[in-house]
Amino acid sequence: MKVERNYEFRKKLREVHVPARRNSDIRANANEINVQNSWSIVWDDKASRLIADTARDLQDYFFTSMDCSLMLEKKHKIKSALENIETSIVLCEKKDFPELGKNLSVPRSYVLKVTEKQIIICGNDERGIMAGCHYIEDLMNLKEAPILRKTRGEKREPLFSPRMMHSGWGIDQFPDAHLNAISHAGFDSILLFVKGLDKTTMGYSDFNDLIDRAASFGLDVYFYSYLNSWKHPDDADAGEYFDSVYGKLFKNCPDAKGICMCGESCEFPSKDPHTTGKKWNESVWHSIPDMRPSPGWWPCEDYPKWISAVAGSIRKYKPDADIMFSTYNWGWAPEKDRVKFLESMPKDITLHIPFEMFQTIKRGDATSVVMDYTMCRTGAGKYFESEAKAAHKLGFKIYTMSNTGGMTWDFGAAPYEPIPFRWMRRHEALHDAKKKYGLSGLMDAHHYGWALSSACELAKWSSWTNSEAPKEILEKIAVRDYGKSAASYALRAWKIWSDAMEDYVPSNEDQYGPFRCGPSYPLIFHPNITRTMQSKEIPFPTAPYAHFGGAIIKTFYHPYENIQQTAGPVRYAAEIKCLGRFLLNWKKGIAEFEKALEKAPSLKKPAAAKELGVGKFILATIETVINVKKWWFLNQKLMAESRRGAALKLLDQIERIALDEIKNAEASIPVVEADSRLGWEPSMEYVTDRWHLEWKIKQVRNVLKNEIPDYRKILKI
Repeated sequence: MKVERNYEFRKKLREVHVPARRNSDIRANANEINVQNSWSIVWDDKASRLIADTARDLQDYFFTSMDCSLMLEKKHKIKSALENIETSIVLCEKKDFPELGKNLSVPRSYVLKVTEKQIIICGNDERGIMAGCHYIEDLMNLKEAPILRKTRGEKREPLFSPRMMHSGWGIDQFPDAHLNAISHAGFDSILLFVKGLDKTTMGYSDFNDLIDRAASFGLDVYFYSYLNSWKHPDDADAGEYFDSVYGKLFKNCPDAKGICMCGESCEFPSKDPHTTGKKWNESVWHSIPDMRPSPGWWPCEDYPKWISAVAGSIRKYKPDADIMFSTYNWGWAPEKDRVKFLESMPKDITLHIPFEMFQTIKRGDATSVVMDYTMCRTGAGKYFESEAKAAHKLGFKIYTMSNTGGMTWDFGAAPYEPIPFRWMRRHEALHDAKKKYGLSGLMDAHHYGWALSSACELAKWSSWTNSEAPKEILEKIAVRDYGKSAASYALRAWKIWSDAMEDYVPSNEDQYGPFRCGPSYPLIFHPNITRTMQSKEIPFPTAPYAHFGGAIIKTFYHPYENIQQTAGPVRYAAEIKCLGRFLLNWKKGIAEFEKALEKAPSLKKPAAAKELGVGKFILATIETVINVKKWWFLNQKLMAESRRGAALKLLDQIERIALDEIKNAEASIPVVEADSRLGWEPSMEYVTDRWHLEWKIKQVRNVLKNEIPDYRKILKI
C-alpha cells in the first residue's frame, strides 16, 4: 500500500483535467461527432482575456484528458469568417451572433450548437462561454471520448447564482489551480473570511490580487465577515466607525461582489432586553451566567438598524454590493420574533437562511433537533420554510446554506459524504424552494470546503437547465470512474449508504465530538482521580497554525441539553439503536463497494480504492460514536453505583469498550495513510492522521493502565 504524506491530496486538487480519460474503444454513432487532431479552437481577436484563457484551458483539456492536439486560432471579425471555419470549436458571444444567442438573457447562459464540422459555444457573456466549455468537457468525460451529440442549438441557463464556495485547499487559500478547479466544478463565487483589509484567518492576503485572479477563472469574491462589529448604531461615532471597518474594505476592494454577515461573527451591543447586551463569552455577572442569549443569537429589535448602518457604509463605495445577512444563529427562536425581525430589515439586504437546521426528529419516545448542517434530513426544515415564506412575501432576495459541495458537519474530517441518492433529494428540495419562494443563491459549503465527488458533480448538473436526469448522470459517473463491471456494485453501495443516513444523529455533542474528528476521538474516564482538581476535559492536539484547531472538538463527552429536545439519557438510548442500524447498513454498503473495487479495471482501481477508503473512514467514525455513547452511559452508572460488586462489573464493561476502540483506531491507520485527505479539515488541519490515532490509542491505554486499576483500588477501600 502506498502511504500518502500529509497534504499530498493537494496534488490531486491541482489536477483539473484528469489525464488519460479517453477510452479508445468508444466510437461515435450517426448522431454524434468526433473531435480529432485536425480540429482547432477559434475565437475573435478582439475578445477578452477570459475568452482567450478559456480557449487555452479547453486546449489543455483535449490534450491531457482526450489525447487530442488542437490548434488555437484568433480570427478577425469572427462572424464574417464563420462560414469558412470548419472542423473547429468556435467560442463567441451573443453580441457577435445575435441570431444564435437571441434567447439568451441570464448571466453565464449559453447556446451549444454541434454540427458535423463545427461546435459553436455562444455565450450571453464571456462567463457563459467558459461555462459552455466546461459543459462539453463534462459531456466528453462521461462519454470517455471526444464525442458530442449533434444539436441545433441547446440553450442552458444556471438555476442558482451565486454558488459560493470556501476553499478545499486550505482555509482562505486559493492558488490558481484551485480557483480553476472551483470554476470547473460549477461554482461561480468564492468566500473569504475577513478580519480586516487584507487580513484573513491565515494572516496577510492581497485581497485585490485574489479578486483579479478569481475573475480570470470566471469567479466573484464574497467576503465572510469576521470584522469587529462591537458598535451600536445609535452611538455618536457609529457612522465613522462603520466607515473605518466596512466602508474601508469596499473602498479599497471595489471589485469584490459582496459580503456575508452572521450573528455569531457580528455581535454588537444590542439594547434589546431579550438579550444580555454582551458578547457571548462575557455574559456573566460575577461568574453567574446570564441565561438570556447574547445579541448574536437573537433577532434583536435593533439589529435591522445595525445592518442598515453597516450597509450604508459599504454602499458609499460600492452601491451594488450584494450584502447578505444570515439568520443561522436564531432559527430556534419563536417564529413571531423571527418574522418581526424580517419585517424591520432593510429590503435591499439578501436574506441567507440555512436549509435543514432546527428541524425536529422523532425516534421512538425521544425528540431531537438538527443542531447544525446535516444530510440526515434532505428537505427544508420548518425554520427555513417559515422565514422563506415571510421573506418572499416581503420581497427579499433569498439564499440558503445548501452544502451541495458534498459536505456537512456529519463527518467533519471526511472529504465528502458518498450518499449521492440522498444529495439528489436535497437538489429536488432546493428546486422546490426556488419555485415556492424564489430561492436564487446557494452557499455550497462552510469552511470545511469541498472535494471532487459524485455529490459535487451531481450538484453541478442539477444547477443548470437542460440537464439529463440525475440517476442517468450518476450511472454514467459510476461507469466512467469504476468501469462497467464495477458500476452496478458502486451504485448499490451508494444507495445503501444514502438510505442509511436516515439513522444519523446530528446532536451538538456528536457533531462537536466524535462525528467531527472520527476514530481519533478520546475516551475520557469520568471519575476524577486527582490531586490537582483539574477538569477532565483535555485539549485536542492540533497544529499551532490551525485556525480553530481543537477548539471546535469537545473531548469530554456529555449531553448538551436544549429545551427543544428530549434529555440526553433518554435520547441516547434511542440514538444507540439508530446508530446500530446505521453501522450495520454502512457495513453492507462497504461490502458492495469492495466488490466494485474487485471488478474495476486496473486503471480505475485507484479511484475505487479512494471511494472505499472514504466509506471505511465513515464506518470507523460511526463505530466510535456508538462506543462513546455507551462509554458515557457506563461512566454515569459507575459514578452513581454504591454497590462495590456492581461497580466492578461496570468497570469490566468499560474496559471492553476501551479495547474495542483501540482496535477501531488501529484499523483506521492504514485507511488514513492511503488517503491524506481523510482526517483533515481546513479550519482544524489534521485531526485524524496516523499521529492522532496513535495519540488516541495512547490516551485510552493510559486509562486502562492507570485510571481504571486505581479506581478498582478505590472501590475496595
